[in-house]
Amino acid sequence: MAELVTRSYELDPELAQAVLGVTDENLRTLNEMLGVDLFARGTTVMLRGPVEDVAHATRVLSEIQAMARRGIVITADAVTHAVDIMATDMPESVAEILGQEIVARRGKIIRPKTAGQREYVDAIDENTIVFGIGPAGSGKTYLAVAKAVQALQAKQVKRIILTRPAVEAGEKLGFLPGTLNDKIDPYLRPLYDALRDMLDPEMIPKLMEAGIIEVAPLAYMRGRTLNDAFVILDEAQNTTPAQMKMFLTRLGFGSKMVVTGDISQVDLPRGVVSGLRVASRILNDVEDIHFQEFIAKDVVRHQLVGRIVAAYDRYDARRAAKEQGEEERA
Repeated sequence: MAELVTRSYELDPELAQAVLGVTDENLRTLNEMLGVDLFARGTTVMLRGPVEDVAHATRVLSEIQAMARRGIVITADAVTHAVDIMATDMPESVAEILGQEIVARRGKIIRPKTAGQREYVDAIDENTIVFGIGPAGSGKTYLAVAKAVQALQAKQVKRIILTRPAVEAGEKLGFLPGTLNDKIDPYLRPLYDALRDMLDPEMIPKLMEAGIIEVAPLAYMRGRTLNDAFVILDEAQNTTPAQMKMFLTRLGFGSKMVVTGDISQVDLPRGVVSGLRVASRILNDVEDIHFQEFIAKDVVRHQLVGRIVAAYDRYDARRAAKEQGEEERA
């Protein structure tokens, strides 16, 4: 039986409430995740458990306090992500990984919230084309828009172009009311929503009118060369291979491209191969192109969303194994 020890950790009085959480919510999350007993007496946290686990929990508390010192809001989700990161071999501290500011507006700061998101943000800085592939809620589109706004504000690019394929996922465009713009607006709405989080809403129409920001269906990209632009293709799993090639070859001088999508959410007609899937096979070794794979731990929506994604991943893995077994027996 492992030797049990009791240790104390003294919190900075100015940071204690932020670290512990409202009604000690963060402390309860740590109790569930770390395999040690933690309880607070004022600004002192008492830890009891096996020696190695107590030492690890102490390091986690130190990292969470460092996050609070950098102004990061410490929620139960933030605690979960911090613990997950410290279980990896990341060379940087959690506070450094999660403390990077991308865009700030009216007190709201957009930051990566997981190790995978930090890798993605760094990859966008270091590569001309980046593919962000993963489940809903992993921040692949939101962070790409944040990096685009950052690049525009830093005058690294002259315009932002956001695009999506207008694939009919259970709805027929012809039956939707209104003009063509009205019909395609639902497909582009998530991109508008992300922009509004990062720019003053009253500025967006002016920037769009000036051509500095463009939000358009993928079909509008054909025949163009996109220079000095930060270009984002969202929902790329719904492109055909020809559409994906068309998009990637629009790349011009001084531009960056980010392609985001979820291979498990293809809405193309049966028998049509996803352009994103094809691109991931044939471009994986091309220099200056990076593929960032997100996993369930990168999901930063409600905690239940991460568990739902993980459950579906397990189901898909079992189904794939079953199908492979049936093929081998046949």
